[in-house]
Amino acid sequence: MIRSKKMFAAGLATTVSAVALSVGALAAPASAAGAVDCRGAVHGVDTDRGIASCTNNSDRTIRFRAEVVCGRAPDVSGDWVTLNPGQYGQSSATCAWFSTGVGSVGWTIE
Repeated sequence: MIRSKKMFAAGLATTVSAVALSVGALAAPASAAGAVDCRGAVHGVDTDRGIASCTNNSDRTIRFRAEVVCGRAPDVSGDWVTLNPGQYGQSSATCAWFSTGVGSVGWTIE
């Protein structure tokens, strides 16, 4: 009985390690794209407006846009902004007038 518990624990540890390695492998492309630094914010005066600001620290041209989650209204996306290496830019979007305001700001990078 003790032997089967040890085998189960060893099998569980192997499974957990394999899952951790798989998750780490999936995260690798995201960290490779980490050469683009972005931040999301709500406008200081207009709480219906979300802004994504990005700096392209990579060696290739990228495009990005703001993805704004609106309270009690459809979510909105900002205009696409193209950044060459070393450039900084912003994309913004405004929630509908009946929204309760910006819930969060994200971004999509191509």
